[in-house]
Amino acid sequence: MAELLIKNGVVFDPINGVKGEKMDICIRDGKIVESLHDEHGARVIDASGCVVMPGGVDAHAHIAGGKVNAGRLLRPEDGRRGLEPKRGVCKPCTGYSVPNTWATGYRYAKMGYTFVMEPAMPPLTARHTHEELVDTPIIDKAALPLIDNNWMTLQYVRDENYEMLSAYVAWMIRATRGYGIKIVNPGGTEAWGFAKNCGLDDPVPHWDVTPADIIRALAHANERYEMPHSIHVHGNMLGHPGNYETTLRTFDVVKGISASMQRQTMHTTHIQFFCYGGTSWKDFESKADEIAKYVNENEHITIDLGSIILGDTTTMTADGPMEYTLYRLTGRKWTNHDVELETGAGIVPFLYSSRNPVHSVQWTIGLELALLIKNPWKVVLSTDHPNAGPFIGYPILISMLMSKKRRDEVMKEVHPAVFDRSSLASIDRELDFHEIAIITRASAAKILGLHNHGKGHLGVGADADVAIYGISHEESDAGAVQRAFLNAKYTIKCGEIVVKDGEIVATPEGRTFYVEPECEESLMNEVMKDIERLFKEYYTVSLSNYPVQDVYTPHPYVIKAPMSG
Repeated sequence: MAELLIKNGVVFDPINGVKGEKMDICIRDGKIVESLHDEHGARVIDASGCVVMPGGVDAHAHIAGGKVNAGRLLRPEDGRRGLEPKRGVCKPCTGYSVPNTWATGYRYAKMGYTFVMEPAMPPLTARHTHEELVDTPIIDKAALPLIDNNWMTLQYVRDENYEMLSAYVAWMIRATRGYGIKIVNPGGTEAWGFAKNCGLDDPVPHWDVTPADIIRALAHANERYEMPHSIHVHGNMLGHPGNYETTLRTFDVVKGISASMQRQTMHTTHIQFFCYGGTSWKDFESKADEIAKYVNENEHITIDLGSIILGDTTTMTADGPMEYTLYRLTGRKWTNHDVELETGAGIVPFLYSSRNPVHSVQWTIGLELALLIKNPWKVVLSTDHPNAGPFIGYPILISMLMSKKRRDEVMKEVHPAVFDRSSLASIDRELDFHEIAIITRASAAKILGLHNHGKGHLGVGADADVAIYGISHEESDAGAVQRAFLNAKYTIKCGEIVVKDGEIVATPEGRTFYVEPECEESLMNEVMKDIERLFKEYYTVSLSNYPVQDVYTPHPYVIKAPMSG
């Protein structure tokens, strides 16, 4: 019976209301317990002078699957960055903005993170996504299948056949071993097949439905089940000047829809890319204040930031039209991939330059959002890895959110447009360790519904995922904060020490979390007739070769989602 005692640390556990208390953490058999059977025989970690938090939870990072692998192939120059040979318990690592699977697990663990959500899994390539997730060491993970541009979805929304839509959604999540519903540029990716794009109220070519119709219908379908997570929405018109107005109208689409669980009804992703004012890049400006005002005044919306890390990265998204636009803007290499009947994706390398006025203002927007939204429980730290920058930049963002001095220093180094087109310079707020613990683990766990399954907190019965940072809770130096969050003193995953003094010391296999919505049998039988016809007439694979099998999820954690009452 393995027991571990973490003594004398200053603990920040927001879900359980622990706000910087000096206390001990007891661990037995991979779980947090109230007390140990044999304190004298337990392994002891003295966390004196350290900050102790639950393991980090990343709600949105592209770490596995077809487009991630295509990004690695497209950018051998990126693969040569971050090269590390096999060392100790670690396998060889490659990549900076698109690291290989091993590097992904190691780097998250070094930062004290223990769970990551892959937010865009094409159903047709779900097996490959799960193969890469299994190959990613240490961390637990899950994936969200893309369901918004699927022909079956479009058909049921057009016909207003919402019962069949809900059954199709249940089948798709079960078939892909997914965690919930992901929506990316609803209707726009399908329109991209005809060299078009869609605004929120524009009809999708040949389907006579709008993106707003799709979002609303999928929100209703999601709430027919007790799903742990809401719809996870990447809206329309990402990256376009003036798109903040579309964003606000998108928020309103689900207003009034009741959630089946105690959570939001829509989580909106990498919202930095949707906060843009102006009519062109010439008068481009931040509208983070308008987005923050809406979030402050409404309870049905949560966001993750998609905050910019200045420097080189790789953009990749199922928003194919946006990636083509980016290619036209930059002239850099580009690849596009269509997934039959389901979705599409584009990949473009990108450099966020501190000398560029647009990029500099983009950099301010993510920080503005985190500081202007009053309730940190509505916010999750993210870079939409790797789109706004690699996840290893989180410590940089944390240091700036905790230090106005650090923000002011950087503002002097970027393009002066930030002073006229952003409000960041006027914001005095500094987040404390408690608020950082919220936006890097507690809020993500609650928004994803993982807090009910042992993640994001240190209460009795929770998974023993613990991060110990070698920094005093009274420390305010931005450099010290950044160094501490980049290399945890200890990371404990399910009771096992995996990081010690910033080095990987163990590489256990993580689990794959997925949801099984429990649909009525008669309704499922009816929808299966449509699915069988679709596969026979249109797909190039057989239906029997489509669903993900047990072998692809060797360490599962299954969450049942019954029909809501």
